Amino acid sequence: MIDLTLSGYWIAALYGLGFLTCLVTRQYDWAVARMTSRLALLASLGFPLISGLLTQSLPPALSTLMGGLIALLGWVIIDYASRYLEGDTGQHRFVCAMLFTLGSVALLVKSDNLLWMMLAWSATSLSLHFLLTHYRDRKAAKIVAHKKFLVSRMADVCLIAALVLIYQTLGSFSLPALNQHLSQMTTLSPALNSAALLFAVAAILKTAQLPLHGWLIQVMEAPTPVSALLHAGVVNMGGFVLISLAALINLSPLSQSVLVIVGGTTALLAGWVMMTRISIKVRLAWSTCAQMGFMLMEIGLGLYELALLHLIAHSVYKAYSFLSAGDVVAQTVHKDYFPPVVQVHGVLAAVLLSAVIVIGLPMLWQQVLPNLSLPVSATVILIFGCAPLFWHTTGNTVTNTGRSAVRLGLLRSLTVLHLYLLWHSAFAQIAPPTGPEQMGLLGFVSVVFMLLYLGQVAIRCYPHSRVVRRLYPWAYNGFYLDETFTRFTFKVWPAKLTLEQAQTQVNRKHTPTGESI
Repeated sequence: MIDLTLSGYWIAALYGLGFLTCLVTRQYDWAVARMTSRLALLASLGFPLISGLLTQSLPPALSTLMGGLIALLGWVIIDYASRYLEGDTGQHRFVCAMLFTLGSVALLVKSDNLLWMMLAWSATSLSLHFLLTHYRDRKAAKIVAHKKFLVSRMADVCLIAALVLIYQTLGSFSLPALNQHLSQMTTLSPALNSAALLFAVAAILKTAQLPLHGWLIQVMEAPTPVSALLHAGVVNMGGFVLISLAALINLSPLSQSVLVIVGGTTALLAGWVMMTRISIKVRLAWSTCAQMGFMLMEIGLGLYELALLHLIAHSVYKAYSFLSAGDVVAQTVHKDYFPPVVQVHGVLAAVLLSAVIVIGLPMLWQQVLPNLSLPVSATVILIFGCAPLFWHTTGNTVTNTGRSAVRLGLLRSLTVLHLYLLWHSAFAQIAPPTGPEQMGLLGFVSVVFMLLYLGQVAIRCYPHSRVVRRLYPWAYNGFYLDETFTRFTFKVWPAKLTLEQAQTQVNRKHTPTGESI
C-alpha cells in the first residue's frame, strides 16, 4: 500500500530522477526538465488531497504550502529558462544544476529531520554555485560566486555545530522530538541556547545580511532564471528554517535579539540604498536584501504568521519581477526620473491617519473573530507601512490636504488592511503561535521604521538638501560595507584571480551621474 506520509519526499525524488535522467542520457534535457516540473507540481497539489481522502488526515500545512510554492516556481522558471537559454552551449549543465537545486530545496521544506534539512540546505548552496558560474568566461561571476561559497561554508560550520549540540542533548535529529522536548521547558539549557544562536547566525549568513551581503547584489552576471530562482526561492529558505524552529527561537532571547538587530539594520540600510539605484536588477537585489532583513526581524519578534506571509508573497513577487525585468524598465522610467514632490505636513498627517485605521480596524474584525489580535510590533509595522498610501500623487506633485486625498488614502489603506487581516487569520492556522514580545526590541523596531519612513520623505521632499547630498554617495555605494569584507575574503581564501582583478570586476567605479564606467 502506498505510504502517503512519504509523499513529500516523493516530490524531491521526482526532481532527483529528472536530474539523473539528464545526467546520464545527455539528451532531451529541456523535455525532461519540463516534464519533471509538471509532475512535481501535480504531486504537490495531488498528494495532500489524496491523503485527506484516504487517511482522513492532512499532511503538515507548512510543508505542504512550501512544497507547492517550490513546485510552482520550478515549473515557471524552467519553462522560462527553456526559451531564455535557447542556443546556449551550456544548457545541459544548466538543466542538471537547476533540477538538483530544486530537488534539494524540496527535500529541505518537506523533511522533519534536522540532519536531512541541513544537508539539503548545504546541497542547495553547492548546486547553486554551478548556476551562478554558468558563464565561465565572466571573471566577475567567478569572484562573486567565490564570495558566496565562503559565506555559505561559514553557515555550514554553524549548522554542524548546532546539530552536534542538539544530538548531544536529545540523542536524535527529529524535529517533532525537539519540539516535544521544548514544550516541557521554560528556559533553555546552555547547549540548546547555543544551538539556537548558531541557527540564527547561519540564517543571517544564508540570507545575505549586512555586511556579508555583497554576493547577493553582485550575482547579476548569472542568467535571469538563476536570479529568479535565487531571489524567489533559495534565499528565502533561511526564513523557513527559522519558522520551523520557532519553539527553539522563542526560548532564546539572545537569538531573538540578534535576529531583530541584524535584520532591522539590514532592512533600514538596504532600503535606503535601493532608493538610490537605477538598474532594475540591482534594485531588485537590494530589495531582496532588505526584505530578508524584514523577515528575520519578524521572526525575532515572534511574528511567525507575518513572516510566513512575507515569505510567500516575496517569493511570488520576486519571481515575477525578475522574469519580467525587461518590461519593468519602461514602466518605471517616469517614476524614477520624475519623482513627485511631497508636502511635509501631509506626510506627517499620513502617519496619524494610518495609526487610526490600523488600531481601529482590528477592533471591528474582533466582532466577527473574537480571537483575532495583533501584537504591538505588528501594529507598528503596519502603521508605517500604510502611511505612504495616504500620499496622493497628481502629475509631478504630491498633495495630501484635500478631502479627495484623504478619501483615496482611506480606500487604499482599508483595502490593504482588510487583505492583511484576512491573510493573517489564514496563516495563523499554519504558522507557529506568536512568540513573546520584548519591549526593548519593540523600541528598536519602531526607530528602524521611523528612520526608513523619514528617509523616504527626505529623498522626496529635500533631494538637494545638504544632508541628502552627503548621504547619497554613501547609500549609493552600500555604505562601503562590502569592500571591507571583499578584502578580508581574498586574504583568508583567495580565488584564482588576483585581488586587483577582483576589485576591478566587482567594485566598479561610477560617475557623478551614477552610471558605471
